[in-house]
Amino acid sequence: MKVLVIGAAGMVGRKLVAELLATGRVGEQTITSLALADVVIPVAPETSIPVASLAVDLSVPEVAAQLVADRPDLIFHLAAIVSGEAEADFEKGYSINLDGTRHLLEACRLAGRASSYCPRLVFTSSIAVFGEPLPAVIGDTHEHTPLTSYGTQKAICELLLADYSRRGFVDGIGIRLPTIAVRPGGPNKAASGFFSGIIREPLAGQEALLPVADAVRHWFASPRAAVGFLLHAAALDTGQLGNQRNLTMPGLAATVGEQIAALERVAGPKAVALIRRHPDETIAGIVAGWPQAFEATLAKSLGFVGESSFDEIIRIYIEDELGGQIS
Repeated sequence: MKVLVIGAAGMVGRKLVAELLATGRVGEQTITSLALADVVIPVAPETSIPVASLAVDLSVPEVAAQLVADRPDLIFHLAAIVSGEAEADFEKGYSINLDGTRHLLEACRLAGRASSYCPRLVFTSSIAVFGEPLPAVIGDTHEHTPLTSYGTQKAICELLLADYSRRGFVDGIGIRLPTIAVRPGGPNKAASGFFSGIIREPLAGQEALLPVADAVRHWFASPRAAVGFLLHAAALDTGQLGNQRNLTMPGLAATVGEQIAALERVAGPKAVALIRRHPDETIAGIVAGWPQAFEATLAKSLGFVGESSFDEIIRIYIEDELGGQIS
């Protein structure tokens, strides 16, 4: 099986690549080659599997055709700019998040005109496709009402993925990721970044700013769960999906206050004391329109699994990023 990972230099992309190379398989199929693409050259661990790393910009029309020229059997499409950046730079958001995805879908369609080429395409969407008015718990068939440019771009891509799959150009599955926490590294431009920051920084003995109220409730999964979602989607029998090609992934609903309580249980009151409340009306306004909890009934029935407590999410971060030790 030839595998292509677009967005391979990102946090989830790096973890996905490491898992692919560690196992050498996707489901029951052996990986014969791995191509990695991002705007910077992705770095892969040493492996016996042939790996090609490319620095490319998917928003440039001809790039997608180059990426699928070798006819990858499986494509993971993770490339995107995050919510805060997409809101701040309207043109960049649409160029990368929407046009880049459309270029990829078109490249697959055109590559299949002279053959039976129809790759499995796993696309990372977002719960940002939903916006107010919202029920307390969102079902699998709730209407898309995005309130950000990022959410709108992801919603359009979901429709394109479903239509290109219906026409037989790709065998697509879109997975709406919860907010991923706790993210390693430094802060990014995502409006949701503080959800990780109020855990990550205190665990490192550093101060963290909290821009919203403790009552804010949100939907979470760990990076480890995100990789599991991607791999499960890659091996899933998509005949079970019918026309519903985009799925909300399982997650954990928690308030900011519950996050902080979990941090205290895991790391003690000294860690919690490093959180400083610093209200930010812009971030609070964006987050206020986001969904808080989902049923994810279909995804669960298909075998997708998330975490059951925020304590577990914090412990996964400590195990995977801190070697099991905290400051």
